[in-house]
Amino acid sequence: MPTHGSLTKAGKVRAQTPKIEATPKTSPIPRRRNWVNFQKRILNAPAETKRFAEE
Repeated sequence: MPTHGSLTKAGKVRAQTPKIEATPKTSPIPRRRNWVNFQKRILNAPAETKRFAEE
């Protein structure tokens, strides 16, 4: 299979790039995350897409 450029140079730029340590990321606690998703999907949804009747 033909290639574009030589395979001996593959990964050159990535190898030269200095390694930066990833910052630790914390996800919100599940109850909070579920409430935020509920607000986005149900409470803030357009009226025609709501699946339940609001009293």
